[in-house]
Amino acid sequence: MTLQSRTAPHETTVVPVILGVSLGHFLNDLMQSLIPAAYPLLKDNLALSFTQIGLITLVFQGTASILQPLVGLYTDRRPLPYALSAGMASTGAGLVLLAHAASFAMVLCSVALIGLGSAIFHPEASRIARLAAGMRPGFAQSVFQVGGNAGSALGPLAAAFIVLERGQLSIEWFAAVALAGMLVLYAIGRWYQSVGAGRAAHRKARAAATAPDPGTVRRGMTLLVVLMVSKFVYSVSFSSYYTFYLIEHFALTKAQANLCLFVFLAAVAAGTIIGGPIGDRIGRRRVILWSILGILPLALALPWLPLVPSILCAALAGLVLASAFPAMVVYAQDLMPLRTGMVAGMMFGVAFGIAAIGAALLGVLADHWGIVAVYRICAFLPLLGLAAFFLPDTRH
Repeated sequence: MTLQSRTAPHETTVVPVILGVSLGHFLNDLMQSLIPAAYPLLKDNLALSFTQIGLITLVFQGTASILQPLVGLYTDRRPLPYALSAGMASTGAGLVLLAHAASFAMVLCSVALIGLGSAIFHPEASRIARLAAGMRPGFAQSVFQVGGNAGSALGPLAAAFIVLERGQLSIEWFAAVALAGMLVLYAIGRWYQSVGAGRAAHRKARAAATAPDPGTVRRGMTLLVVLMVSKFVYSVSFSSYYTFYLIEHFALTKAQANLCLFVFLAAVAAGTIIGGPIGDRIGRRRVILWSILGILPLALALPWLPLVPSILCAALAGLVLASAFPAMVVYAQDLMPLRTGMVAGMMFGVAFGIAAIGAALLGVLADHWGIVAVYRICAFLPLLGLAAFFLPDTRH
């Protein structure tokens, strides 16, 4: 008897659905990544300071941070699979407004709409990926997240060759991407109505018997938040300020700096696809520990390296660090198996919130001490990864 024949239908891995939500994630994050990639253009057009750049990130990621756990909590009780298309429409509307933004206030309104789209998309899409995963939740979470990372990686290329070349108004062209995403996610919603809802009912019945005790849940979630501070403040130093660092420290052009950002984000995408499947085999805790601590020597060395070694070091650090987040999301869902949507929303929301606050603080530091000093300070953030040694083991 084969392994497949011994696996119940609700525990099979539905790869087309996982690929569908990953494609939706790709399109969603491609549009969202235009925001930081276009920062140099917006900074020049609207005469923005680094503090204002940090505030843009704060509004964008803060909106998503606050709303994502609430969306996840609601959809755990009353699933809204077609809301995925509505979230994509909000992101498209935000891009159109950003293309025509003539003031700092308009920029903030536009990124708030894009943040709302993210808040609707991430928790419900992650919950559906978990339902389609069967016995391979790490694999499903990695494929789902790598779609987003691939979209984020292509954003700087789109900015370098389209937005920076043709100007701010060209941002609205990417509203067509939102329309394509709405069609993809509508098909995912139909699968949930016909199949996914039954899987959700079965998983809920089984999860009640496997949930860890409340003390383990509290300890695990508290330590995850500490680890996410380490990961996402360091990550946002790249997504928001890496191009400025390269322009100032190495005298690169805006287009060259965006190409370097693409290299970093492509490495992040590669790291994401690695973390989940490895976690399915050796456990999420080991992947988290290896990833968070593994970047410490790279982070310490990066501010002191010349251009080419610095780019390679940043890419390797991004690859290693990115492998942690799929494992973190599945680890948290293992801690709270009855609230997978809320947990996904909380994890993405906390990630966005930490990144938003971190971006704002780093912007203030950059205005006062310079962007190079920011990277020297951030090099010590991976030390918080020592908290991973105290994570409880969630394997049942």
